[in-house]
Amino acid sequence: MRFMIIRKADKKTEARAMPSTELLAAMGQYMEEMGKAGILLGGEGLQPSAQGVRVTFASGKPRVVDGPFAETGELIAGYCLIEVKSKAEAIAWVKRWPVLDGDGNVELEIRPLFEAEDFGAEFTPELREAEDRLRAEIDARR
Repeated sequence: MRFMIIRKADKKTEARAMPSTELLAAMGQYMEEMGKAGILLGGEGLQPSAQGVRVTFASGKPRVVDGPFAETGELIAGYCLIEVKSKAEAIAWVKRWPVLDGDGNVELEIRPLFEAEDFGAEFTPELREAEDRLRAEIDARR
């Protein structure tokens, strides 16, 4: 099962406060442990919302709004993608999150990714083949 670990934004991340050397080392060690365990698929920190834009669609027409965005608690500061056997295993890994982050006051969210089998019969063999081709092309570019 694949899961996304979402590190919620806070006032410091939105203010572009850079992590300390100690936090960078702790996060690096955490990511390395997940990598060595064979569960880490990817992960990155995100720039503050002031650097981003939101695109909303109404009746098919896009509307672009520049950041920053006020709802700090709803924003994302970073993520990890992991592949583990269960939600319980994902939770166990998240409980090991470096305590230095956010001075020990961090909100993380764990969300499962959809897998092909989750879509049922609507995800036809032809659609599965097309997705597999796309994934292979993306992997070949890395």
